[in-house]
Amino acid sequence: MTSNYTSGFGGSLDAEDTFNGSHRRRKYGKYGHGRGHTRYRKYRTGAPVKRVPDDPSDADACREAALTLLDAAARSSGALVKRLTDKGYDSQVAEDVVMRLVEVHLIDDEEYARSVVRSCAGRMLGFRGTVMELKRKGVDDRLALNVASEAREQGVFEDAAWQLGRKVAAKTQGMEREVRRRRFWGAGGRKGHDPEVLRRVAHELFDEASES
Repeated sequence: MTSNYTSGFGGSLDAEDTFNGSHRRRKYGKYGHGRGHTRYRKYRTGAPVKRVPDDPSDADACREAALTLLDAAARSSGALVKRLTDKGYDSQVAEDVVMRLVEVHLIDDEEYARSVVRSCAGRMLGFRGTVMELKRKGVDDRLALNVASEAREQGVFEDAAWQLGRKVAAKTQGMEREVRRRRFWGAGGRKGHDPEVLRRVAHELFDEASES
């Protein structure tokens, strides 16, 4: 089945979402080079050294930190704001910087969400598991539900359930039917599949197979 979510099916999200740093900075123009640097604070407690900004309100330094994070991997706008505030930048400054990145199309939450769905499909996750993963990655709740619902309508999670079912069937071949069904239901539940989908796949893979 061809859909917005089948391209790159089964691929690594980290591999898909790694961006070339020089391309980002050229596209961003003069905003790609901020002034201000971060420094290391030394502690005598033996705890890991944490890098913190000299000035939490320095928008240029915050922008540079944001671009560095995006060079390493694609992120949702929500996740990027959180990472910047975790680094010590003022929350309002971080939100303003990220909003500017959205405006110049260096961050596209919808496309990022779709890439997460493709990754989840490759891991054989269901609708519920995918929504949870989207939220974990900082995607807005409404957007997470929208892209997951779109994928469900296109049969993405049905295909993932069948892939999971065939995998379990191969591993449990020769076992009693109830054991095979239980193994499949357990795996499907952990992957966040809808019970209705699991019931349909289990019936065709295990019930009908044993009757034939």
